[in-house]
Amino acid sequence: MTVSAPVVIQSRDNPLLVRLRKLTRDPGAYRKSGEVWLEGEHLCSALRERGLRPAQAVVSESAWQQARGRDLAQWAPRTVLVPDLLFESFSALPSSGQIGFVLPVPDAPDLLAEADTVVLDRVQDAGNVGSILRTAAAFGVTQVLALQGTAALWSPKVLRAGMGAHFGLRLIEGLSSEALNALTVPWVGTSLATHQRLDQADLPQPCAWLLGHEGQGVAPELQARCAQLVRIPQPGGEESLNVAAAAAVCLYEGMRQRGG
Repeated sequence: MTVSAPVVIQSRDNPLLVRLRKLTRDPGAYRKSGEVWLEGEHLCSALRERGLRPAQAVVSESAWQQARGRDLAQWAPRTVLVPDLLFESFSALPSSGQIGFVLPVPDAPDLLAEADTVVLDRVQDAGNVGSILRTAAAFGVTQVLALQGTAALWSPKVLRAGMGAHFGLRLIEGLSSEALNALTVPWVGTSLATHQRLDQADLPQPCAWLLGHEGQGVAPELQARCAQLVRIPQPGGEESLNVAAAAAVCLYEGMRQRGG
C-alpha cells in the first residue's frame, strides 16, 4: 500500500475537523455521515489487528513524533496531522487519545438465522451496550441484534466500552421485534420469577440470549416467546444484576456448556 505524506491542518474550521466534532458530540451522528471516529491507540490497533483499513488517520504532532504513532497512522491510506491543542478540540476523551481513525460505517450484514446470538431489547446505557459487545466477542457469540430503543451501537461511548469488539462481530441495529422472527434458534431469557437456575439448566446450543432494558427488563411479549427462562443465583440478596454483568454470567455459562 502506498502511503502519502501527512496533510497538515491548522484551522479549527477545517471541514474534516468540523465533522469529527459532530461525531464525538452526537451519539447518532454516524448514521447521517456514514462514518465513525475511532479515537485512541487501542481502538486503532484493534482495527488493524482485524485487517480492516480506515479511510484516514488523524494524528497529533506529538504522536507523529513517536515511532509507534507514525507506524499506526500509516495503516491508513491518508494521514492528517494537527497541533496537539487542535486535536483536543474534537477529542471525545478526558485525556486526548492523540490519534484516531475515520472509518466508514460497515454495512449491516445479513441476519444469520442459526447463529449464537445476543439480542438487545432497549438496553439504553452506552457503557452497558459496549460491555455486552465485548463479552459476546470474548465468549464466542458473534452476532448481536439491537432492537429499536437500544443505544446506538457505533456511538463513541459504545465504541470505547467495546474496546475493539465491534470489529469481530456481526452487528445489526434498529431492528423491530418482528425481525426476530427470522431467528430459528431457541430464545433464552433471564427472570427472577423462574425456579430454573442458570447453572443447572441444559442450555440449547446454539441459542439467542435476550437482554433487556436496565429497569424494565425484556419486554413481556418477547419474554413470553422464550423457549427457556433461567435465574442467576444471587445468595448475597441483591435485587438483580446489572444487565452487562448478567450478560457476562450467562454467556460464560453458555460457552462452558459448549465445551469452552
